[in-house]
Amino acid sequence: MNGKIQADMTLDCIGLACPMPIVKTRKTIDQLADGAVLEVQATDKGSLADLQAWARKAGHQYVGTITEGEVLKHYVRKASTAEAKPEIRYPHTASNEELAQRLASGDDVKVLDVREAAEYAFRHVKGAISIPLGQLASGYDALSPDSELYVICRTGTRSDMACQWLAEHGFSRVKNVLPGMTAWTGETQSEVEGN
Repeated sequence: MNGKIQADMTLDCIGLACPMPIVKTRKTIDQLADGAVLEVQATDKGSLADLQAWARKAGHQYVGTITEGEVLKHYVRKASTAEAKPEIRYPHTASNEELAQRLASGDDVKVLDVREAAEYAFRHVKGAISIPLGQLASGYDALSPDSELYVICRTGTRSDMACQWLAEHGFSRVKNVLPGMTAWTGETQSEVEGN
């Protein structure tokens, strides 16, 4: 064996940000035969956690990732019809406006931002807690299962996966904020000087 991973198809997602690597992967994997391996090339650091969570949710097998310079090469094996699961969206959502109103009224709600640390650092909802999706399994103990949690990301994709994961782990008062930071007009803060 030469150490090179053989993929049945390669998908170029270089330069694309969330949710586009997942959107393109979802469309492309549907074209492959059962058991085929898709190589997804991406530069979005969040794509690692996104693809792992999406593959698990959809029943596909996340095989692994190789980093070559700035490019992440993710490998996903398409599930057979028997293995595949229908994609389910988290049912409890809140609009950006609803969250802004709850925060302005002083309600005891927590905002969980599951974007990558760099995204959070530049601009986030004032007072939001940062736990990137890929670190949720090891960092969720900082959250109280009894808290009312509004989960936000850039577009609602990562936050949807995070809400499902939190619900599976005993958090019953969780809402996915849509459409997320791309359309957030409420109060924000930055950890970056000069921003």
